[in-house]
Amino acid sequence: MRSDEVASDCATKRGRQVSEEDEKLRRVRFYGAHDLAAGWHAPRVVELATQFDPNNAPTNVMGILELHNVQQYLEHRLLPNSCTEEERDQLVARAPQIRSAVARFFTAVDSSNFTAIVAEVDHEFHGDLLDLLGRNKAFERCYSATALPALKAAGVHLGEMLASRSVVQAYDTEIRDELLTSPRGAEYLVHKYLEKDARGAIHLPRSFTSMDARNLLERYIDGEDANLNYVRLIANANDHAQAGIDAKLKLRAKRRSEELNTKIFDQNEGFKTGCEVGISDDQDEPVALEVDSSDGSVWRYTYSSRWLEETADNPSILNNFQHLFEFADRQVLLTLPSYPAHLGVMERVMGLTGHAEYKVGVAFRNVDTSSLLQTLMYRRFLESHDVDLEQVISWFFETYLVEEFGVSNFSFAPSGGGTSYLQKVRHLFAEMESVANQFGLFVENGELDRDLLTIGSDQVRYKEIPGLLEGKYVYSSEGQEIAGILHLLFSDQSRLNYIDKGLRAENAAGLLLKNQVAYGDFHEYQKANVDHLIRLGVLENTGKRVRFANVEQLLILGSLFNTQAANYYHLSKMGRAEVEAMVARGWVTRHSTLLTDAEGDYFNYFLNRVGFSDGPNLRNRYLHGSQAGADGEGAHFKTYLVALRLILALVIKMNDDLCISAVENSNSDDAGQGVA
Repeated sequence: MRSDEVASDCATKRGRQVSEEDEKLRRVRFYGAHDLAAGWHAPRVVELATQFDPNNAPTNVMGILELHNVQQYLEHRLLPNSCTEEERDQLVARAPQIRSAVARFFTAVDSSNFTAIVAEVDHEFHGDLLDLLGRNKAFERCYSATALPALKAAGVHLGEMLASRSVVQAYDTEIRDELLTSPRGAEYLVHKYLEKDARGAIHLPRSFTSMDARNLLERYIDGEDANLNYVRLIANANDHAQAGIDAKLKLRAKRRSEELNTKIFDQNEGFKTGCEVGISDDQDEPVALEVDSSDGSVWRYTYSSRWLEETADNPSILNNFQHLFEFADRQVLLTLPSYPAHLGVMERVMGLTGHAEYKVGVAFRNVDTSSLLQTLMYRRFLESHDVDLEQVISWFFETYLVEEFGVSNFSFAPSGGGTSYLQKVRHLFAEMESVANQFGLFVENGELDRDLLTIGSDQVRYKEIPGLLEGKYVYSSEGQEIAGILHLLFSDQSRLNYIDKGLRAENAAGLLLKNQVAYGDFHEYQKANVDHLIRLGVLENTGKRVRFANVEQLLILGSLFNTQAANYYHLSKMGRAEVEAMVARGWVTRHSTLLTDAEGDYFNYFLNRVGFSDGPNLRNRYLHGSQAGADGEGAHFKTYLVALRLILALVIKMNDDLCISAVENSNSDDAGQGVA
């Protein structure tokens, strides 16, 4: 086949004249090997590659830039499915010739033609332009007095220049001056040093110092145009010498963010949301939930007084936190942490996320509020029945562990009844660390030696507290295959969630579980993903419907997506066998700790600076006596409730470990059926 026949066979030609505006819309752009736009651009890639003549290359910059993008499609072999392998090879063979033509064009750029060339470039090709000018050393041939004004006149903004290492290196002092005088200069520093998953690199001039950074951030924080999102990131950042960020600057940013936040709410009524808890004397069911949407969204939990009175013994009190208040799910994975799966679409994409930020959304705030109110309500109810919640926790460690498991020497000392909440909080944090250390020593040695405990230990690392059970938690591996499966089945952004108005759901798993969806119901663009899941053994096509091939596998996958882990020992025998198969395929790994990674992050967020810079840092503040002087008894009482909630969560996790360990060690027939 002749090369000039490739385009007619591989791509669809247009039968009308193409206007200049249409030409702009059609121009080939390479966004990455996995971008969905590849299929749309592929026919024109074939057209341009076929027409390319190395002896008659384009002389205009936009034609050259488009060829540069075509070259990348060819190198990744992103061509229409209609192309044969022979046709693909012919087209790919043209990539080196195209690369040479692009290089020849930009090698000829100098001060005499720089301004004219840059002025012709469309905005979306600015990145390619700077990359190719730098790669072919054009900046080294052009004075800054020519290049920088020309780039500005063409609409190339400072952020695009900072993304080009070549521009920054060539025009060091000039770029520094631009950065210091730019209204958004500080925002570029935030993108570079503080923002998580920032788009594009930011390069700073070598002449730009940490003092420059400090001055720039200070002026931004105090300025009229300060953006609350950026100011919050500065306030919540870890100290960063290179960025000029220290405790004083963070305090300055914190106060400014509070000021900006107040201004926003003064100008907007906002949206009413919250949680209420109460006790009913005439309610039969243990708990009733009502969502009031009349003026926003308010969740109302009502608990039966009869149920609470009948479950006022120590074991039932602790069970109520786990089951009635749902501090943990059926696999005894805590519901309290912020899980990425619970973030809404807008929460994931809007705003800025810092490198060391604990990302939270509405779901986390609702659970955080409801669990604190439940703890408050239940504590008061128990007090009215002469039951001290701290004494119940003490009973768990000093009596229950001995009588139920034969485990001795654990201790938990309740705080005194007449002490202030400031003193209670300090005491509870110390006791929580103590029981965490006690459990760790018990796991490591098979017994708890009090003398070993008194020798001293480092600050508790909650993610590293050992567990009694080997490979207790199942985690997704870092492989692309399992990530793709979870996205296709459970993400609200999956391409398989919507077929038509009658066949749609929040995610593909819900769509397939709630409807009888035949293979033919899927659109053509969806079938490749369905086929992929069928090949992997996740789905199967019965002819009448597409369904899940393995229910146990589905449960595990759902847990991995929703809580970032699955509890191996709360799975059935078939579920455990499925985990082993998934391990063999490289989809999952197993690790042994008391807490899952997400649960450990939750404890670290509230208690210390391990991993996160925006948490309350409660443990460090209270044990080091550095809580704010203006904190009154009300603030200490709220922290006291947080401390109680954390200790109760630890109790739930420790009890689960001990219960399962006892079952596993006795080779019970109930192994894998879950422990109440």
